[in-house]
Amino acid sequence: MNPYHQSVILIGMPGAGKSTLGLLLAKSLAKDFVDTDLLIQLEHRKTLQDILNEQGHLALREAEEKVLLTAQYPNHIIATGGSAVYSSAAMQHLKHFGPIIFLDTPLNILEDRIHNMDTRGIARPANQSFADVYAERRPLYLKYADIVIDCHNKSLEQLIDEVIYEEAEAFIQYEA
Repeated sequence: MNPYHQSVILIGMPGAGKSTLGLLLAKSLAKDFVDTDLLIQLEHRKTLQDILNEQGHLALREAEEKVLLTAQYPNHIIATGGSAVYSSAAMQHLKHFGPIIFLDTPLNILEDRIHNMDTRGIARPANQSFADVYAERRPLYLKYADIVIDCHNKSLEQLIDEVIYEEAEAFIQYEA
């Protein structure tokens, strides 16, 4: 197996559980973990919200694209920021490392989880509602996903098992 095809890339809305699930998957699969939102914050030495406040949502999307395009993460679980899918080039780059898995979480559950919409660092125009962000991004997640995981009414343990199974199936198909 090509070592550059051993990663798993998680995409989805803010609140879908990419970071939480990603850490647990990394432990279960003996892989390294990287959260690209944290990479952006480390590079800019400020929070995502500070970038938004100072430079706007497009600057945050550009910062995310830059981090994704320079990412070289074989054998990792990669939790992307929610707006990663706005960059076709970044998504194509990530596909070189392994399957892209969309954590498909219903809007009502996401809204229950996101209580800090105005301070969380979500790359969106100031007047765009969370429901509008969801409606705009969901088709992009589906477009780039190799695997879609329905997260509705599933425990973390069930999601981990499903991702591990689907990831193994994707690698088997890749090798065939």
